[in-house]
Amino acid sequence: MQGPPTSTATAGSLCPADADIGQSTYLGGAGSGEVVSLNIDAVKMTYTLKFLESPIPVSAGQVDKTRVGTTVTGAVMHPPAGMLPNAEQTRCAFMLTPASGTAPSTGATYTTPFSSTNPPIVFVGKGVAGGGIPGADVAYAGKTILTFQNVGAVTPRHFDFYPFLGFASTTTDLSKLAGNYNGLLYHIVPSSNYSAAAAQTSETFDANGACSSATNTSPANGNASPTHCLSMGDTPTLNANGYFDSTNAPRIESQLVLPLLGPKGSSTAHMILGQLNGATVPVVVRTGHVNTGTGAVPLNAEVDDESGIALLESATSLASGGFDGGYVGADSNFKYTASLIQGGVGTFINPSTQAAESGFGLGYGAGNPGLVNVTGKQGNTGFAIAGGGLYAIFINGTENGGLTPSSANPDTASSPYFSVGAQISK
Repeated sequence: MQGPPTSTATAGSLCPADADIGQSTYLGGAGSGEVVSLNIDAVKMTYTLKFLESPIPVSAGQVDKTRVGTTVTGAVMHPPAGMLPNAEQTRCAFMLTPASGTAPSTGATYTTPFSSTNPPIVFVGKGVAGGGIPGADVAYAGKTILTFQNVGAVTPRHFDFYPFLGFASTTTDLSKLAGNYNGLLYHIVPSSNYSAAAAQTSETFDANGACSSATNTSPANGNASPTHCLSMGDTPTLNANGYFDSTNAPRIESQLVLPLLGPKGSSTAHMILGQLNGATVPVVVRTGHVNTGTGAVPLNAEVDDESGIALLESATSLASGGFDGGYVGADSNFKYTASLIQGGVGTFINPSTQAAESGFGLGYGAGNPGLVNVTGKQGNTGFAIAGGGLYAIFINGTENGGLTPSSANPDTASSPYFSVGAQISK
């Protein structure tokens, strides 16, 4: 269990003093399906990043050997002057330059990629850190199974960074989880040309962490758990790294069907119980699993490569004005974005230029307590949830100009849109 940060942030500051930032290690999840821990030393300007769970290959051309278990160290830099609106935001933002460490999957040195035009940046706040961790280059030509070629192929794609959210304080006390929650999920399936899906879920957790739902319907593609949950599968078990594992994770997209073998393999969901501003905020990461197998007919092959992240918030009533303020984070467009919430109106804002990018309306009090209906200016609908100084949103459409070209292929879908932000102003 991670304790609360020992540092204090002065009034008007966005993050702890430089000398205190390094006293916290942020445990959290990424949209890549990774669980990571991150420590930033803002005095020495260095960082340590541990990939505790990962489906991301350490090199392009293969999908079996991933970043899991790798610890990398490198230097941080503040964004250049003018990239963010003011000096305090710049002080609390850290670019993660290339870092290296030995990857257990290969026994060789692994170095994280770095895009100077769209770098991985982490915004440190009070008890929370969010933004982007290093991305990857992913590609796999696929496997030949008798006369079937390119089975499980993954189209080459570059990712500048992966959206990340982590907590300075977490708990392993499942009694703090017990209760009703709304959740928003966002998953990608690389073997299906990176098809993306978002889903809303309403779930109840008991004192043992077991999940059930009385209202969820099974997704059109994929499958809910036997108790109708979308975030977690089997009753979670605590691991040595301070978070929980749930086998037989549900899917919100279709699983690859292997020739002659059918759909094979299942994945694990990982739950981090963040503690923020007096609230328990669960983050659930689905880590896809791939074993391409051996032999002409690889009987041991397993492919369940759906990966992604979900944020859960307590299902308590939320009225207009209940989460007003400014939020900053990263989104499914592989952009950093700010959101301004004012009652029934929300606006996405470019954090560099402070220019409004697109807007949406918010409808309170309909449906599950705490679940807010969203309607974009183009008429696309979705949901938002909030609590503990965090908020998440998804919209079934293209927002904020769509995907960043350097992190997408020409045929990569930019819908649905998903974003998580941490509050920086009220």
